[in-house]
Amino acid sequence: MHQQDCSTETVPLQGVNFGRQPGQTGVVQHTTVNIGQPVPETPQDHIIWSLCCFVYSNPFCLGVLALIYSIKARDRKVAGDLEGARRHGSTARNFNIAATVIAAAGLLIFVITFSVIMSSLASSRYYVRGSGSFHYN
Repeated sequence: MHQQDCSTETVPLQGVNFGRQPGQTGVVQHTTVNIGQPVPETPQDHIIWSLCCFVYSNPFCLGVLALIYSIKARDRKVAGDLEGARRHGSTARNFNIAATVIAAAGLLIFVITFSVIMSSLASSRYYVRGSGSFHYN
């Protein structure tokens, strides 16, 4: 194996030595980025969620209310009123949560009720052998 000479004279520690004599220091470039004022977080309007609640699950017209407040939040954001947009967006989110929870609970109650009714119907029939028909109690 060949041993390489890794002294500071042969390996430049700062910058790259292109076309210069060994032992000269390289030029180091520094980059400075001025960020300035932090950009405020834009408020969310939850328009897609509101549309889904309006189209698919609109219990007690909560989907309509969520859609209205989402549109108001988007209008406030375009107008530059970020605080009003946050307020309307938060209200739209609350209506969306309520509509989603009520729709999910309703769907769950429907599935449970349907399965109980179907199981009770299935247990109330019996097959009479020889007659080839079902009889209901």
